[in-house]
Amino acid sequence: METRLSTGTVATDILETIEMIERYRLDIRTVTMGINLVPCIRGTMEQTCHAVYERIVSCAENLVPVCEGIERELGIPIVNKRISVTPVSVLASAVQGNPVELARALDRAAKQVGVNFIGGYSALVEKGATQGEKDLIRSIPEALSTTDVVCGSVNVGSSKAGINMNAVQSMGRIIKECAEASADQGAIACAKLVVFANSVSDNPFMAGAYHGVEEQDVVINVGVSGPGVVDRAVGALDPSASLNEVAEEIKRAAFKITRSGQLVGVMAAERLGVPFGIVDVSLAPTAELGDSVAHILEHMGLGQVGTHGTTAALALLNDAVKKGGMMACSRVGGLSGSFIPVSEDKGMIDAVRAGTMSIDKLEAMTAICSVGLDMIAIPGDTPAESIAGMIADEAAIGMMNHKTTAVRVIPAPGTKVGDEVDFGGLLGYAPVIAVNTIPSTNFISRGGFIPAPVHGFRN
Repeated sequence: METRLSTGTVATDILETIEMIERYRLDIRTVTMGINLVPCIRGTMEQTCHAVYERIVSCAENLVPVCEGIERELGIPIVNKRISVTPVSVLASAVQGNPVELARALDRAAKQVGVNFIGGYSALVEKGATQGEKDLIRSIPEALSTTDVVCGSVNVGSSKAGINMNAVQSMGRIIKECAEASADQGAIACAKLVVFANSVSDNPFMAGAYHGVEEQDVVINVGVSGPGVVDRAVGALDPSASLNEVAEEIKRAAFKITRSGQLVGVMAAERLGVPFGIVDVSLAPTAELGDSVAHILEHMGLGQVGTHGTTAALALLNDAVKKGGMMACSRVGGLSGSFIPVSEDKGMIDAVRAGTMSIDKLEAMTAICSVGLDMIAIPGDTPAESIAGMIADEAAIGMMNHKTTAVRVIPAPGTKVGDEVDFGGLLGYAPVIAVNTIPSTNFISRGGFIPAPVHGFRN
């Protein structure tokens, strides 16, 4: 009897997984290999770039073939194969020369092994910046506009250190320069740049992935997805189901999604001969119909995402996803929760077009979601100081709430409210959203630091 029950349960699980893949867009959003580049530091920039290229190619030469083999074997799509590396500012601080050369070495190596993106053109400057970090930050517009698959990030604040407002001010200008440097490509360089507070070093998702200095030499991290699976689960509930029942259904769906991610991660790590790191259970939407976090919230009962109650619904979703993921896998990490990028979510795009979703409501939602103001197109004439103000606001939310927050906005040159910017592929497309036009210049120009809150000194 017990054997028959066990066999039946396995058969049911297999059929459910097949249904999730075929009908509800279950996929593994990314398998990301993290690589430590500190051993690549040499006496000259040319030698260091050569060592970086050789190390990445050596470590990741089988990443794509292994992932493709797992896809065929399990029938689970692995949408992206990616690499994250040690923050390049570490190398730029140790070797004299133009950091852009390191970005080009990363780009060449990533193309050689066939990955979709490589992340880590990054600097962690929440307490201040070395000369190498300053040089790297200044080089970001050139680095991201002259390479194809390189992504970058800058961490400007944390709950322990406070907010480096000098870096915040700089990043407002850098984002504007990125937009201008890639104006002929829809300001794509901005879509490859994230400004963080409380960034995490095992995040497998782009554009903010980097390989933390506390990590092992090489590691495999997996980012799952599955908004369509959760949407189907919530949508199938009786309209009279309580929010308790909604939360339980989301937990069950997240459990199944995470199990699939863990299986893929363990298989990939074993076949590549490197350690398995974590599964990031974030729900990562796309602009395709049926793959939207916003639609999950609407199936909970919201008339359209952005209306009153949206933040509460997102809180329920985020918590239930985390709980389901942690029940399924003891190695949950990264960001884990729900992403709300505008350009990558059909429901979000529709809400912005309808005027239901404003940037102020998005900011409120970032106190709950996995990251922050993500993939939002704003008018091209938005001042650098206003962008810096957005960064400061998000960093403050992260600092005070001990969570990761971020800003990835795109001030595409020549665009105005109501226009549309198309980034292509998973990055999607976004209507340009209105921003507050009252200046915050005098506040931003003060510079200095916003001190950490008293509750940040926990030990």
